[in-house]
Amino acid sequence: MILKVLGKGCKNCLLLAERAQQAALELNLEVEIVKVTDMDAILDHGVMRTPALIMDETLLVEGRVPRVEEIKGWLK
Repeated sequence: MILKVLGKGCKNCLLLAERAQQAALELNLEVEIVKVTDMDAILDHGVMRTPALIMDETLLVEGRVPRVEEIKGWLK
């Protein structure tokens, strides 16, 4: 499974990446986390607000940092 964290590298983007990794670890899932910081690439995904999280090319959330439990629900 590939999780993409979209954002310029701000603290919320880093926090989202950490929470996504934690959620995957708690579910014993093998994931690859890719950080996308290029604005053109972010816009190509249709994202207007960062941070954003994409799982296998499906946008899960944008413009906020969800809790680990919420991310776990999406990953199940």
